[in-house]
Amino acid sequence: MTEYGHGGDIYSQEVELDYSANINPLGMPEGVKEAIRRAVDQAAPYPDSACRRLRGRLANAYGIGADRIICGNGAADLIFQLAWGLAPKRALLTAPSFSEYGQALRAAGAEVVSCMLREERGFAFSLEDWKKKAEDFHPDMAFFCNPNNPTGLAEPKETVTEMAKFCREMGIFLVVDECFGEFLDEPERYSILGEIDRFPNVFVLKAFTKLYAMAGVRLGYGFCSDGRVLEAMERVRQPWSVSALAQAGGEAALKETEYVEKTRRLIRAQREFLKNGLKELGFAVWDSMANYLFFSGDPGLKEKLLERKILIRSCANYPGLDGRYYRICVRTEAENRRFLEELKRVLEHR
Repeated sequence: MTEYGHGGDIYSQEVELDYSANINPLGMPEGVKEAIRRAVDQAAPYPDSACRRLRGRLANAYGIGADRIICGNGAADLIFQLAWGLAPKRALLTAPSFSEYGQALRAAGAEVVSCMLREERGFAFSLEDWKKKAEDFHPDMAFFCNPNNPTGLAEPKETVTEMAKFCREMGIFLVVDECFGEFLDEPERYSILGEIDRFPNVFVLKAFTKLYAMAGVRLGYGFCSDGRVLEAMERVRQPWSVSALAQAGGEAALKETEYVEKTRRLIRAQREFLKNGLKELGFAVWDSMANYLFFSGDPGLKEKLLERKILIRSCANYPGLDGRYYRICVRTEAENRRFLEELKRVLEHR
């Protein structure tokens, strides 16, 4: 069996504190849990394969027509639908970034190249470098993660809009992954979602899974103003891919506005606390804007912490990175204090 390459592997090893998966530390909202429990009693029939009610709720929440929304069994499901449905011959990524893009594209037969983010520039995105790479490679699809995973750095809406305009002129279909965008302090400053009418060549990807701690439920969604794109995705997706439980959970989650604001306050404060703690221990830490931190240290740190039943995400399998780089999620203050104490003990005994 292929080695598990993502965060969240709490099944093959004993873990008390999981810092490897970027899930909301507040846990699933009670309203969402109750909606899923109620849905169990009505789950005998097949679910609505078109997710009509959920898409209607999303349309009301975002002020975008339901005919421009598609739902999937997590964001990864939609990534694979995009790759198989649109079948690009060449695709451009940035690296390091989420590995699922490349996996889906290669499975669909695409040639994939990456615009490398340079450590000497703090892994910051360079639109100039990206455009040059696109002009040299001539892709017909590109993926852009905003905020980026694993660095947590986000580009303002103006930069992404410039990317979209460039892609339109070059005949490139641009997928903007905003799955962690709701964790940002001011999400609207970074989201291109409000511009999709201007750019039918753009697909915006979002998910319930991380913000509402619903990763095990599996629910992603996306927006595109080009109906032909959504039709192409529908042709390759499995029917009934979104369960009745997931749809009910998603509808309930959209009502949890106070929970979202509470989450942002917690993440803002604890991200700073955790970052300062890592720096005091001598780690190089990047200024993430999301609910996770990217840092570098000694190889083998993951294994040492696992001996203490703490799981962190090694970034060794990200293109452009190696075993010196790690990503951890932001959790509650009590958990973060324990994590830093255990990390300090590891460093004292190395």
